[in-house]
Amino acid sequence: MTAPVALDSKAARRAARAIDALRRGWPIAIESDGGALNLLPVETTDLDQHLSAQSQIRLLISSSRADTLKLLNQRASADPALPVQINLAGPVNSAEIIAIVDPVLDMRHPMKGPFRSEELGHPEAAKAAMELARHGGLLPAFLIIDEPAEDRLQTEDVAAYADSNALVISAHAKLPVAANTNAHIYGFRSEADSTDHIALVVGERDDTTPVVRLHSECLTGDVLGSLKCDCGPQLHAALAQMSEANWGVLLYLRQEGRGIGLINKLRAYALQDQGFDTVDANQRLGFAIDARDFSIAAQMLQRLGIGKIKLMTNNPEKVEGLEGCGIAVADRLPVKITANPHNEFYLDTKRDRTGHKL
Repeated sequence: MTAPVALDSKAARRAARAIDALRRGWPIAIESDGGALNLLPVETTDLDQHLSAQSQIRLLISSSRADTLKLLNQRASADPALPVQINLAGPVNSAEIIAIVDPVLDMRHPMKGPFRSEELGHPEAAKAAMELARHGGLLPAFLIIDEPAEDRLQTEDVAAYADSNALVISAHAKLPVAANTNAHIYGFRSEADSTDHIALVVGERDDTTPVVRLHSECLTGDVLGSLKCDCGPQLHAALAQMSEANWGVLLYLRQEGRGIGLINKLRAYALQDQGFDTVDANQRLGFAIDARDFSIAAQMLQRLGIGKIKLMTNNPEKVEGLEGCGIAVADRLPVKITANPHNEFYLDTKRDRTGHKL
């Protein structure tokens, strides 16, 4: 993982506008290879209105979804991550489309098809569309349309958005918390899309090395006390350990569900209810095992004037991510949480499949 780089802010903002359009169900056009791929997001658009006027339906789905549907990625030998375009003969209704793209519904609708894979005219634009869906917290599935869209962007804009994580400190205040009444909260805002992240500095800052915890937002665990994960206990254990040290910093990153968003995380939970582990659930949805960007945390520490830390984590990728961005990790402090019957399999999966260790 490389250090944060300030790229073309106009390009990043074009991508941010496109993500907003997708969340609203509006069409976008991604230009590449001398042409444009005009797309409608399946999850948020008015499907029935669009489908009623079409005799032929073209869908763009992720490579993992295509694999589940036993479809051939015609470029798999060159790029197995490339999305797949399929053609459906009309008439097709919205419920049928959703059943095709949403893996949570596979047990309810096991029989689908027949489908016909088609050659992708703009493969790089198709890959960029999948990335935009992830950034928007949407299912990675699109209707390919002929009508030109007003919101247009280049594939390079999507890359610029992914790397344009420049942050500014927008607010700062005292915030006494249960673990330590001597605490200060800092609000960070992304210049590209106004995403907010939080740093809580616990204790009296001095010249010693602080204890730091990177904690990705988990509404279900942090707020609702979910027993399916260990996020809530890890959060409170981290604050308690910081209070016992000279001082510490909690970085609360708005990267719910390992970066796939709250709704997609709940879909992953539904897939776990069907027997998939957390890794397979994310991949079945069409996302990476872990889509978080730890360079954001590195930049937050740099904005706070902190270059050397003791990191509370069981995840070696966090250490590598921070060190790759110029933060010295003097020590890794394991986080030991007692398992319960609801998260024991989840914790075993993190250990066995994603390299977490005490």
